[in-house]
Amino acid sequence: MRVMGLDIGDRRVGVALSDDSGSVARGLCVLSRRGGTADAAAVAALAAREDVGLVVAGLPRTLRGDIGPQADKVLAFVGDLRQVCPVAVELWDERLTTRIAERSLAEANVPRGRRRGLVDRVAAAVILQGFLDARGARRPDGTAGACAREDPG
Repeated sequence: MRVMGLDIGDRRVGVALSDDSGSVARGLCVLSRRGGTADAAAVAALAAREDVGLVVAGLPRTLRGDIGPQADKVLAFVGDLRQVCPVAVELWDERLTTRIAERSLAEANVPRGRRRGLVDRVAAAVILQGFLDARGARRPDGTAGACAREDPG
């Protein structure tokens, strides 16, 4: 099953997509925000076009784990998305993913001017890969992944 990851910002939405097995994420695109429910409709249309079975939206909690003003905006967006998207939408803690994406681009020697257009897409891939890795041993269909571990408890 393909999974879509979202890095939701005030001006842009970074989008990532997994492979068909739901194990590897790659950045797909960046959508410019237009406002209102149009943004959620654009994401839902993209999810349908890419034939995804699950959407994972990054939730920007504070470093203490609280819900702050930006997380409230993301929750509102996700509420709109759930109204128009036919597949499940889950939230995933995305603390520090933008910094990780910026550092990755800098380490890859991507010129500073080009990073701005890529950072949201890379952040979405970081969010999605974190979700996929954490889910690792269990897929939504209940089958075990290649890295399944025995639970010692």
